[in-house]
Amino acid sequence: MIEDKMLSAKELSAGYVSKAARPVLEDVTIDVRKGEMVGIIGPNGAGKSTLLRTLRGLIPRIAGRITIMGKDVDDLSSRAFAQYVSYLSQQSGPDFGYDALSVVMTGRYPYLSWWQSEGDEDRKIVRACMAYTGVETLADRPIAELSGGQRQRVLLAKVLAQQTPILFLDEPATGLDLIYQEEIFRFCRELCAAGKTVLMVVHELALAARFCSRLLLIGEGRVIADGNPDEVLTEGLLERAYGTPIKVVRNPITGHDDIFTEKNHTESRHESLLDTILGVHA
Repeated sequence: MIEDKMLSAKELSAGYVSKAARPVLEDVTIDVRKGEMVGIIGPNGAGKSTLLRTLRGLIPRIAGRITIMGKDVDDLSSRAFAQYVSYLSQQSGPDFGYDALSVVMTGRYPYLSWWQSEGDEDRKIVRACMAYTGVETLADRPIAELSGGQRQRVLLAKVLAQQTPILFLDEPATGLDLIYQEEIFRFCRELCAAGKTVLMVVHELALAARFCSRLLLIGEGRVIADGNPDEVLTEGLLERAYGTPIKVVRNPITGHDDIFTEKNHTESRHESLLDTILGVHA
């Protein structure tokens, strides 16, 4: 249904432009609908974060058109954009000097005028978001003193407090232990089931396979594949994107795909280099 279309990109080219550089991504055309949990996957340097940052307007696009809920992004003010899309960046700083509650409260700023202070309703929303992500007991703790998992849950609460229909998350689970990784993905799946739309950059392919409803595989300067996890996570497509032999095996116990690389011709060279590094002499 057209009314369910939350985001569209048409013939999008993106990248950091210089005279010597080509676009990182070219001719990207995607439509994202309400309730989808879309994982953006691909090797390092392929342009996953570049795509997300361009869709958010943090990097000027080189060519193409982007619409959010039928509205051209060029016609949206920064304030209006922030009421449609919340964004959790890959490099979320420690926010020295702020406690967790203050960080989450910044999610309410798009709805406040410059002269306004947050009201009772804002505080109610923020407390609910912190309770949902399990960080309400950390409200008075300095954000810089929190563990990586605690900080990510605080930042997710901030994104939720923004109350946008669309969430952009750039590697939200990177660096977290297994428990926190799965927790972040479960939160996102619950949000999508409730009607939110999530686009997230993902490195953990096994988690992408389990939780995402749709995957975009980035490589060769474009979208190589776009579909559900079973359609995208094939050995042929992954080998093409990552440039190395890859096996995809369905685990009979969990019912999920195990994805791993196979030994290739570079490993014998690595073994000889390791001998040199370790001081092993023939």
